[in-house]
Amino acid sequence: MASEKKKETIFGQETEFEGNLTFSDSLVITGKFNGNINATGNLEIEKTAVCNVDKMTAGAIIVSGRVNGNIEASKSVELCKGSKVKGDITTPELRIADNVEFEGSVNMLEEIPDTDIFSIASDEYKKALVLKNSEFN
Repeated sequence: MASEKKKETIFGQETEFEGNLTFSDSLVITGKFNGNINATGNLEIEKTAVCNVDKMTAGAIIVSGRVNGNIEASKSVELCKGSKVKGDITTPELRIADNVEFEGSVNMLEEIPDTDIFSIASDEYKKALVLKNSEFN
């Protein structure tokens, strides 16, 4: 049975993108990005990349370059050696290598949510979390 290969898009080092970006496959940024990212696929920020965002949202995010802004991943975030991140991180799984500059706060999700948190309003999601947490008390 042949598995379907996910597509990967690469923004090259000479690429400068400004605006709102949405995607469902994988994206690698090696250039400059300014704006917002709202994706269900995976995102990789290479060493040469500089991203200035209000928020970047994706499945899994790997940062080797610079990110100024908030990061939210439904699966995991990995900050690689030499990366620089200034912003808050929300994810169920976080890996931080040695020699990483990080300024911000971390909000660890207890588990990967049953609901696609990107398809519902944040108030609805917060209420669902409160209800779910009250079951354990």
